[in-house]
Amino acid sequence: MRGKNVHRHRRLVLKSVLAGASAMLLAGCMGSTLGSLPGDQVQPGAQPPVTGEVIGTGSVRVGLLLPLSSNGGNASIGTVFKNAATLALQNFPSADVQLLVKDTNGTSAGGRAAAQAAISEGAELILGPVFAPAVSGAATAARATGVPVIAFSTDTSVAARGVYLLSFLPESDVKRTISYANSQQKNSYAALIPEGSYGAVVEAAFRQEVGQGGGRIATIQRYKLNGTDTSDLVAKTQALQPVLNNIDALFVPAAGGVPGLVVQTLVSQNANLGRVKLLGSGQWDTAQEKSNPVLAGAWFAGPEDKSFQAFAQRYQSAYGSVPPRNASLVYDGVTLAAGLTRSAGQQRFQQNILTNRDGFIGIDGLFRFQSNGLNQRGLAVYQITGSGAQVISPAPRDFRSGF
Repeated sequence: MRGKNVHRHRRLVLKSVLAGASAMLLAGCMGSTLGSLPGDQVQPGAQPPVTGEVIGTGSVRVGLLLPLSSNGGNASIGTVFKNAATLALQNFPSADVQLLVKDTNGTSAGGRAAAQAAISEGAELILGPVFAPAVSGAATAARATGVPVIAFSTDTSVAARGVYLLSFLPESDVKRTISYANSQQKNSYAALIPEGSYGAVVEAAFRQEVGQGGGRIATIQRYKLNGTDTSDLVAKTQALQPVLNNIDALFVPAAGGVPGLVVQTLVSQNANLGRVKLLGSGQWDTAQEKSNPVLAGAWFAGPEDKSFQAFAQRYQSAYGSVPPRNASLVYDGVTLAAGLTRSAGQQRFQQNILTNRDGFIGIDGLFRFQSNGLNQRGLAVYQITGSGAQVISPAPRDFRSGF
C-alpha cells in the first residue's frame, strides 16, 4: 500500500502480553468502512453441538486441526501446537473465539474428516493442519463450504486461493538472504543444494534472486543424503574447488550439520575461503548451526526472535519444555483469528480481510497472505558468531518498500 493512501485506512491493533515482555502487536490495515460493520456474533445456543476437545468459550468457532495421534513421532508436534494455541487464548482473555480441536492423524483422509467435523460444528475458519497431505484433505472439505484454511505446512504445492500458509517458506529465506548479499556487493555465487522438492524450490528462488541482482552463478552442485551417508555431499563439495577463486559467495541452504561438514571438507582441501561469504537459510536457525565456530561470519535470514524468546519462556514455564521454533505459528494463527473476530465484524475471515496488503505483525514479525495462498514475511539477516547469531540487517516494519 502506498504511503499516500495510508490515511484512507484504519489500522487494527491487537495486543497480547508475552510473559512479562512488551506487548506483541498483531496489526492489519483494513478499509475505512470497517467501523460500520455489525459486530454481533452468532449466539452459542444457535450453533450445533460440539464433540471432542474445545479450547476457549467464545461464540466464534474456529477449527484447530492437528496431528494428535499420527505415527512417526508427529503426535508430539500436535501436542506442542495445541499447547501454544492454549497460551494464545490465555494471553488474549477477551477473545470471542472457541477452538474446536480435531485430530487429523497426519493423513489426507484424516485432514478431510477433521475439517468436515469442525465445519459441521460451526467453524468459520480452519487453523492447520500441519502436514501437507492433511492440508490437502482439509482443503477439499473446506473449499466445498467456502471456509478458509490457514495451514502450517511448508509445502507450497498445497497453497491455493482460500488455503493460506502461515509457515516459514523457503522462498522467503532465499530472497532475503541473497538480496542482502547482493546489496553487500556479492555478485558471483556457487551453491550446494540437496536433491528433492525442497532443493527444487530453493534452487528456483536462488536463481531468480541472483539474476535480479545482476549476479552470476558459477556452479550449482546437487547432492543426495541417504540417512547418515554423507559421501555424495562430500564429493559435490570437493567439486567446488575449481571455482572457489572465482566466487565471493557460497549458498548452502540445508542445516542438520551440512554447512559445518561443507566448510570442514573445503578446509581439508586447503581451499582459500577468505573471500567467500557462506550463506544459509532459515533452516540454520538452530543451536547446532549458530554455535558452530567454523560457521562464524556466515549469513542467513530468519524472523527476529525477541518475541519468540519471551513466548518460549512462557511455554516452558507452563509445560516444562522448550517449544520448537515453529510453535509460534499456531500462536500467531490463533491470535490473528481472535483479533479479526474483535475488529472485523461479520467480514472477519473473508479473503479481502485475510489478504490485506499491509499484513499483520505477530511473534515472528511482519507477515501477509497472498491471494494464491503463499505468504510474505519481513525477515532479519543474521550473522553467526560461533556462540549464537546477531542481527546485521533488521526485519522491515512494513510492506511499503522492498516487496
